[in-house]
Amino acid sequence: MGLPEPPPLGTAALPPGTFAGQVALVTGGGTGLGRAIAVEFGRLGAHVVIASRDPEHRSAGGAALAAIGAASTGIACDIRDAAAVGALFDECEAGPGLPDVLVNNAAGNFPVPAEDMSPNAWRTVVDIVLNGTFLCSREFGRRHIAADRPGSIINIGASYAWTGGPGFAHSAAAKAGVKNLTETLAVEWGPYGIRVNGLVPGLFPHEDEVEAIRAVPDRHRSDALRQPAMRAGAPRELGWAATFLASPFAGFVSGHTMVVDGANWQRRAMLMPEVVPVREQMGRGPFTMGPPPGATS
Repeated sequence: MGLPEPPPLGTAALPPGTFAGQVALVTGGGTGLGRAIAVEFGRLGAHVVIASRDPEHRSAGGAALAAIGAASTGIACDIRDAAAVGALFDECEAGPGLPDVLVNNAAGNFPVPAEDMSPNAWRTVVDIVLNGTFLCSREFGRRHIAADRPGSIINIGASYAWTGGPGFAHSAAAKAGVKNLTETLAVEWGPYGIRVNGLVPGLFPHEDEVEAIRAVPDRHRSDALRQPAMRAGAPRELGWAATFLASPFAGFVSGHTMVVDGANWQRRAMLMPEVVPVREQMGRGPFTMGPPPGATS
């Protein structure tokens, strides 16, 4: 039987207007799960700021919010650049206002065996996932502390922050850093009224998965049967969790990482399956020394 299906799309998880008059900044909020989160904040009355380097992504996010009658602003930003992050917040303050909520959703990821990973691939993912999360959080925290205003930060994590992530050494290490950063900032900034929480998605199939991940053999074969819930998640379920964590109803929740995956990451088998090396799972041939095809330093 599995877990029940979620309420239909368009159902609000919190009272109407929970975020009325507030600004929610979602990095990478124009596509995929970021867009699902942005839509739920908009549905509850927030003016949503979508930060992304890609103008098409900003446009897609704005269209999704307009479709539900929510106000939004798209702002170009490379979250790896501290000056660009400062300019992002300047533009927010000059427009809709200082964000009350920050969702650090922007990320970079692709599967690769560690022995094939170039130094540039490592730097790029860690720079977006960990450094970008810190730079955006730092700017949010500094401005809220100076303004003597409370706020809420939600950092999007991954369950392999606890377990390790074969095939994703760069992302897993960065997400482990994000989890620790969440807990550290929650303690440091609690006295200023700033809550910091993490949110970990499970399997939420969506149309914006990057090609490198879609190309993994058997990526979505028997999704439901691979989950204790006997189903995959619906992106709106992650949006509902995000809005709850940022809401007054979670006002005493800080430093917590909420996993929304139907208990999948705790799953263990009585007899573990035979080990298949990551490169074989990815359909790669034997390893040879030298840079992998297309790799840069």
